[in-house]
Amino acid sequence: MLDILSNGFKQARDTLKGVSTLTEDNLNAALNAVRQSLLDADVEYGVAKSFLKRVQDGALGRSVQVRAGSGDSRMKVRPGDHFVEICRQELESLMGPVDISLNLPSTRPATVMMIGLQGSGKTTTTGKIARYLQKSGRKPMLVAADIYRPAAIEQLKVLGQRLGAPVFSLPGADPVEICRQALAAASAQGADVVIFDTAGRLTIDDGLMTELENIKRMARPDNILLVCDAMMGQDAVTTARAFDSRIGIDGVIITKLDGDARGGAALSIKEVTGKPIKFLGMGEDLDRLEEFRPEGLASRILGMGDIVGLMKDFDRVSDGDREAEAMKMLKGQFNFRDFYEQLSSIQKMGSLKEVMAKLPMQGMIPKDVNLDDRELTKVKAMIDSMTEKERIDPNCLSDSRIKRIARGSGRQVKEVSDLIKRFKQMRQMMGMFGQGMGLLGKIPGGKALGQLNQLRNMAKQAGMGGGGLPGFGGGMPDFGAMGGLFGGAGAEGEAKAVRPVDRDKLRKMRKAAKTARKKNRK
Repeated sequence: MLDILSNGFKQARDTLKGVSTLTEDNLNAALNAVRQSLLDADVEYGVAKSFLKRVQDGALGRSVQVRAGSGDSRMKVRPGDHFVEICRQELESLMGPVDISLNLPSTRPATVMMIGLQGSGKTTTTGKIARYLQKSGRKPMLVAADIYRPAAIEQLKVLGQRLGAPVFSLPGADPVEICRQALAAASAQGADVVIFDTAGRLTIDDGLMTELENIKRMARPDNILLVCDAMMGQDAVTTARAFDSRIGIDGVIITKLDGDARGGAALSIKEVTGKPIKFLGMGEDLDRLEEFRPEGLASRILGMGDIVGLMKDFDRVSDGDREAEAMKMLKGQFNFRDFYEQLSSIQKMGSLKEVMAKLPMQGMIPKDVNLDDRELTKVKAMIDSMTEKERIDPNCLSDSRIKRIARGSGRQVKEVSDLIKRFKQMRQMMGMFGQGMGLLGKIPGGKALGQLNQLRNMAKQAGMGGGGLPGFGGGMPDFGAMGGLFGGAGAEGEAKAVRPVDRDKLRKMRKAAKTARKKNRK
């Protein structure tokens, strides 16, 4: 997901290492890397060209101060950082500004017309929009206006049952009549929002457009939302332009961005049509509809993650205040029962690849770490086969207990042993990170992120290994545990050897680093 774009920007940043001023000569290689990634990601050519021109104009002649700030806040600033910041600003400008608003009058049932090609995920997205509106206190009714695909009507009825929302259908009637009678029945159904799930085609044709125009003329929808498949690339832009010219759209919902989408549609649609991207659809779950945030997607494209989006994901699946649990994680005092809850939270948030893509400091995630969601299931199966005593006190896990757990979970004895060993190493590492961060219970800010990077390097030098990201507090799941548990290896890979932590050595290293910083400031 978005790897093609991210790799291009990373390569561009790497080409600017060692230079002090951004000039036309040293920018060429960086811009070429970005240009290639934009085109490979299927960004519309004109959009890519204008984006690169703006980045070049903003970067040329920009002098780089090697150090910025004063006192304890002084830090190195590299040309690549300036370049990335300019790219971030231009990416946000390209996809923004933010506009997730929906016109929902309160004096009568509001109307939302969903349009798009067949296979774009329109019916599923209709259900997601209904769920989104339910969360704000609205009472939606779904209208099955796609009479050409029988499965669409049945699918909508199933979604309605899951939502607890009424679904209006009229066998044998044409789409315009279905929508007309749905509007008349809305009040009787207790609905204050009517969502029309209209028909699509494999390609745009005049028959489809005429039908949609007739529905629009009759229903006068308050919102017309176009559903676009992100995997269509530039075709999504062509589709959006065609629908907007004939029907007129108020906004776009991009689906399947969590799959193998290249991301070109997200970068191109707003620039080409002038209509805002309002939501991103992820997965099949009805709660997986994200309000579009240009800064969040731009940050992910640049390899910086999206911590705000991650927090929203966690808020969605969290069942209460987890401050005490976060403190236990940072102190390294968690057990297998605590960790099992963390794994469950991560699974609810989406695929492991998607969750990890939102973590900041992507460079700290081992490239060979196994991000197969099936590995989480295997780990949970092994924990499920433990007794309550074994989950609370991993130190009691003897050889005979390990063999019993292996039999109960259908795994090899070595897999269970490796899980226990890596769990203990990870718990020890988390304790050291928590100590170095002052046991922060909040998502780290800029200063804390710098501390994380510094602590990671110290830990690596002290023999703690580099696999795995430190966990984040504030009730967030311990995402670093994924790298720590899998050890950066494949499903059947060997656990990485990790030497015991030399606490005295680590304290001396911290003290030496502090002294070096003081000398550097002088």
